[in-house]
Amino acid sequence: MEANDLSKIHHLISDIFKWPTDKKDFEQYKLSQEQIDFFNENGFLAGIKMLDDEQIEKLRNELDQLTDPKSKGHDLFYEFHSNESADTNTILFHALGAWRITPAYHDVLWNPRFVVAASQLLGNVPVRFWHDQLFYKPAKKGGVVAWHQDYSYWTRTKPVAHLTCWCGLDDSTQENGCLQYVPGSQRWGLLDKPELAGDMMGIMNYLTPQQQQQFKPVPVETKAGEAIFHHPLTLHGSGENKSERPRRAFVINVFADGVKSDSNDTLLNGVPSIEKGEKMQGQFFPLLFEGLN
Repeated sequence: MEANDLSKIHHLISDIFKWPTDKKDFEQYKLSQEQIDFFNENGFLAGIKMLDDEQIEKLRNELDQLTDPKSKGHDLFYEFHSNESADTNTILFHALGAWRITPAYHDVLWNPRFVVAASQLLGNVPVRFWHDQLFYKPAKKGGVVAWHQDYSYWTRTKPVAHLTCWCGLDDSTQENGCLQYVPGSQRWGLLDKPELAGDMMGIMNYLTPQQQQQFKPVPVETKAGEAIFHHPLTLHGSGENKSERPRRAFVINVFADGVKSDSNDTLLNGVPSIEKGEKMQGQFFPLLFEGLN
């Protein structure tokens, strides 16, 4: 079914979030220096309050709609996998492009809490949108997301000035497949990429003996509405959902304004290519925030 393509609109279109009218009003959303230092040292930062209960409910409701392949606007997804899991006994719903289809997933890009933190963690610079993702691990049979670095899938853009924000719509625990990180792994350089929903430990084939020794995962549990930010080279993954409840989340991927295309090929399915060496910008890569400076 056809739907209006919301990627043509680069501002809030609903009342789910309120954009400050005064630049000083953004100050209330700033991260502390201690939080920024933790991110720079470990490659991730967790427990950042991003949504209230009403916002969580709106996003859950829209996710229910978006998981239906017959839903209005389905043709606007860049990718849609009802089940991306390599294990036929488990399910991992994964899709890219929800921001083009429903109001809340469009507007969450302009959540003031998100854009301020993202700008700070990128080095107090303007923030430009890359793409979004939806992840849904159903109860009892949710599949894994294998250990990987996000930038290994993004080498078609340079330089490495990217950032990922993962935000849970449910409490995330070890039992239902919370994210896990290897602290400090952002300093390991770019590794080969494994199959995203394949062998959980496939990355070990690409690590040096020293890196294998330093591979000490830390599970990061979060409450619904809390976000985790991570560096594009930080190793992370998540296990199966064996619990009685779902584990739903969305991801916003951004980069510092000024990042350029490093490929003449299509960057996202259905999106016109940007010539190699040209700045990433335009309808599909909007500027979200100019920064606090």
